[in-house]
Amino acid sequence: MNYLIKNAKVVDANSPHNTKRVDILVEQGTITQIGANLKADKNVMVIEQENLHASSGWFDMQANFCDPGFEHKEDLQSGMQAAAQGGFTGVCVMPATNPPLHSKSQIEYVVNACKNNLVDVFPTGCLTQNSDGKEMTEMFDMKRAGAIAFTDYKNSIKDSGLLVRLLQYAENTNSLIITHCEDKGLTGGGQMNEGETATHLGLKGIPALAEELMVQRNINLLAYAGGKMHVPTISSKQSADYIKQAKNKNLNITSGVAAHQLLLNDSTLVEFDTNLKVTPPLRDKNEVENLKRAVINDAIDVIVSDHCPEEIENKDVEFDHAAFGIIALETAYAAANTALYGKMEQEKLIEKLSTNPRKILGLDIPVLKVGEKANITLFNPDVKWEFMQKHIVSKSKNTPFINYNFTGKAVAVINNGKMVMCK
Repeated sequence: MNYLIKNAKVVDANSPHNTKRVDILVEQGTITQIGANLKADKNVMVIEQENLHASSGWFDMQANFCDPGFEHKEDLQSGMQAAAQGGFTGVCVMPATNPPLHSKSQIEYVVNACKNNLVDVFPTGCLTQNSDGKEMTEMFDMKRAGAIAFTDYKNSIKDSGLLVRLLQYAENTNSLIITHCEDKGLTGGGQMNEGETATHLGLKGIPALAEELMVQRNINLLAYAGGKMHVPTISSKQSADYIKQAKNKNLNITSGVAAHQLLLNDSTLVEFDTNLKVTPPLRDKNEVENLKRAVINDAIDVIVSDHCPEEIENKDVEFDHAAFGIIALETAYAAANTALYGKMEQEKLIEKLSTNPRKILGLDIPVLKVGEKANITLFNPDVKWEFMQKHIVSKSKNTPFINYNFTGKAVAVINNGKMVMCK
C-alpha cells in the first residue's frame, strides 16, 4: 500500500523540511515526494487530520515484552501492537523473560520472531547469567546474534569488580552497558518514595539516596574502566547532576527517565492504587519538577515507557504484596508531552523519543526526506483526549491512566511498508 500524508508539520531537525507544513508521498515503503498539494491516485491511501505533525518514527529504549516465559502478561506480537498504538516504530526490549535472554539462541528467537513487522524490535542480552549478578554472559556471541546492548534490567550489579570487567569486555566489542542503579541494601522492603506521603500512609520508603549512591559509584567505575554506559530511568535531581558532571568530564555516559516519572508524583498514592507502584518509585512534587528541568537541559538524554506488563493477580492485592510496574507504551508520549507541554519545544521532545535512543544504541536515524525509507510517526501534540480501556492493546491492563486526560496523541505509524492508525 502507498500513502499520502496531507498537510503535516515536519518535526525533524535532520530534515530539510523541518518546521514546514508539507504533503508526504510514501510509495513501496520509500518517501518519493515531499511538497505542496500533492495528488493521490486510486492506489494511494490518504492520511489527513487536523493539526497533523510528522516526525521520524519514535523509538522506545526500555520495554518488556515478557516473551518467552511470561506470554500471559505480554508476547512479542501484542508488545509490537502496543508499541505501534503508542506511536513507536522501534523498541529495545529488556531480557526480563523466563529464561532471561542470556544466550545466543534466545536472542535469535526474539530477532526471528519479530521479523517483517511494522515495529522494529531489538533485544538486549543479560549482563550476567540469569541476571543474578554473578557470572558474565557470552556477550560477544549474543551481539553477533543481534543483541543491541546488555543489561540486567532492574537488577543492579552489586560487585564493583564484576562491573569493571563487564565494562572492559564491552568496550572491546563496542557494546553498550545499561545498568540500573539501586542499592538494595537501602531499599529492601520499600514500597514507595521515602517522604511525607510514605509516612502518612504507613508504607516503608525507598530513598533517592539508594539510586544516587549507585549512580556515583558506577560513574567512578566507568572513569576507571572505560566503555559506554547508559543509566536508565533515573528519578532524582542528584542522579541527573552526577551524570551531567560525568558528561562534562567527557565520560561516555547517557541517561533516561520513564515518561510517568515526569507526570506523576508520590501524592497520587494516597488511595493505595497498586498501578502506581513502580520502580524507581514516583518521587515528590519538587523532585518531579527537577526531573523535568533535567530533561530540558539535556542532563537526561531519552524518555522511555518502561513498559512492564503484569497480570491482575499481581496487582489486585494488598499494596505491600503488589508487583512493581505499569504498562506504558500506549501512553508514554502522551504522558511526557502533558508533563512538558509549554515548557519544551516538540522538536526537542521528539529528539528524546526518536533520535537520541537510536544514537545511543548506534542505530541508523530515519530522516524525513525524499529517497529515505519511510519510518514515520504522525501525531497531534495539542489535542486533548481521555485515555480509556479501549485504547489498551497490551495483554495486561496495569495502568493508572484509565480516564486520565492527556494533551498530545499519536495518530499513525508507518514503517517497513506497513501502516497502523492509532485508536
